[in-house]
Amino acid sequence: MIISRTTSSLAALSASRPEHPVAVCALAVSAGDDKTRLIPAGQFDAPRGSMRGGGPWRLDEAQARQIIQQAANRNTDLVVDYEHQTLLSETNGQPAPAAGWVAPQSLEWRTDGLYGRIQWTAAAKASITPGPEGEPPEYRYLSPVFPYDAETGAVQDLLHLSLTNNPAISDGDAVLAAARRASATSEQEESTVKREELIKALGLKADATDEQIDGAIAALKAKAADADSVRQTLSLKDDDKPSEAVAALKSKAEAQPAVAEPDPAKYVPKAVYDEAVAALSAAQVGENQEMDRLIDEGLKDGRIAGKATADWLKKQGLAALKAHLEDAPSLAALKGGTQTAGKAPQDNGDEQAGELSEQELAVCKSMGISPEDYRKANPADGQ
Repeated sequence: MIISRTTSSLAALSASRPEHPVAVCALAVSAGDDKTRLIPAGQFDAPRGSMRGGGPWRLDEAQARQIIQQAANRNTDLVVDYEHQTLLSETNGQPAPAAGWVAPQSLEWRTDGLYGRIQWTAAAKASITPGPEGEPPEYRYLSPVFPYDAETGAVQDLLHLSLTNNPAISDGDAVLAAARRASATSEQEESTVKREELIKALGLKADATDEQIDGAIAALKAKAADADSVRQTLSLKDDDKPSEAVAALKSKAEAQPAVAEPDPAKYVPKAVYDEAVAALSAAQVGENQEMDRLIDEGLKDGRIAGKATADWLKKQGLAALKAHLEDAPSLAALKGGTQTAGKAPQDNGDEQAGELSEQELAVCKSMGISPEDYRKANPADGQ
C-alpha cells in the first residue's frame, strides 16, 4: 500500500483518500518513435527497494480497455513530467515542466501491457538518449501513476507519468495524488448537481444547452431590473410584498386628479373643426373670385380708374369694393373714349393744370382719399 500513518498530516490526507489508492512503478524508457509500454500486463510489483508497500498490481485486457475508454473521453493529453514534480509542486513550490505528452487516442493494449506514443520535448529526448560514446542517459525509468483497487490490486486508470531514476515516491505524495483525484471527482459531481438544479429552477428541459441556460438567466436579470425600477417608482422597500406593491400602485393612481371632460362651449370635435375650415376656405375662394369679377367690371366701365386703384381696392376687401362701385360714377373717358368726345377741352379759367377733373374728384370722394394722394397713386391721370 501507499498509505502511511507515520505523521498526522499524512493521516489527514489518508482520511480523504478515494476508494482506489494510487501507485507508481518503474518501466524502462527509450526515445524511439514507436509506442512505449506505460503499464505492464499481468501481475507486477515494484522492484525490491524501489518503493515501500503497494503491490502486487494487476492489469488485464478488460481493465486496459476500460482505461482506454476513459482516456478517450478526455480533452487533454497525459503529461510526462520530471521526478513526479506534478505531485510535488504544491508542497515544494517548484514548477512542473513537461518532459513529454501522451495523446489519449494513442493508447493501445498489447499482450504485454498498455502502450502509448510519447511526444518528448527536445530537452527530455536528449536526457533519455545515451551519449555518442556509450555514456549513460540522464534518465532511465518511466514511472506511471495510477489508481488501483485496494483488495484486488486491479489498475483502474492512468493519471500521468514521470521520468525518474528513483521511481519510488513517498507515501504522502501518493496520498496527495489520490486526494487530488478525489477532489476533482467531487467537484465534477457537484458541478453536475448544480447544473441540474439550475436547469430545474429555470424551468428548462433536462437536456438544455448552455446557450439556453444563458438566455434564461439573462431574461431573469431583465425581469429583476424591471421589478427594481417599479419598486423605485413606487418608493417601495426591498422587503415589501407584491400585494403591498399593488396596493401602493392603486393608491397612487387614485390620488391622481381625474381628467375633466372637455367644455363643449370651448372645444368642438375635430371633424366639426375640419368642416368649418373647409367652408371658410371655400368662402375665401368665392370672395376672391367675386372681387376679381367686380374689379374687371369697374375697370371696363370706368368706375375704377386703373390697376393701382384696383389693387388698392382689392386689399380693402369685398365690402369696401362694392361700396366704391356703388358711389363711383362711370367715367366715359376710361371706356376707350375721351371726356371731350375728341374735342379740344375748353378753358373755363377755373381749373388749373394738374388739377383733377370732376370724375376724378368723385373717385377720391368715394374712396375717401385726398386729391393729392390720388395724383400720387395715378400720376398719369393728374396731368
